[in-house]
Amino acid sequence: MNRFKVIGIGIGCVVGTAVAVFAAPVVLPAMGAAGLLGAASTGTAIASLSGAALTSASCAALTGTIAGTTAVVGGAGAVAGGAAGYGASRILSKDKS
Repeated sequence: MNRFKVIGIGIGCVVGTAVAVFAAPVVLPAMGAAGLLGAASTGTAIASLSGAALTSASCAALTGTIAGTTAVVGGAGAVAGGAAGYGASRILSKDKS
């Protein structure tokens, strides 16, 4: 693997992780408000919550903890970013291997 691909993957992982972690507090509550995440641990429908309660319940519904959700979302962002960085480096270097 050439150096250009490694740099592309590395940059993609860093950017993907940052975007995913910073977007999670916006995306997860939107999913919760839309009714996609079910109920909170108290039995209250997440869609009926608002503010910090909506954000916390949405994060907890995904993995059980906010820290776990951050890890999962960050990891998914890193994988997606790395794949995008690899693809971009292949296109820009015109190397198809």
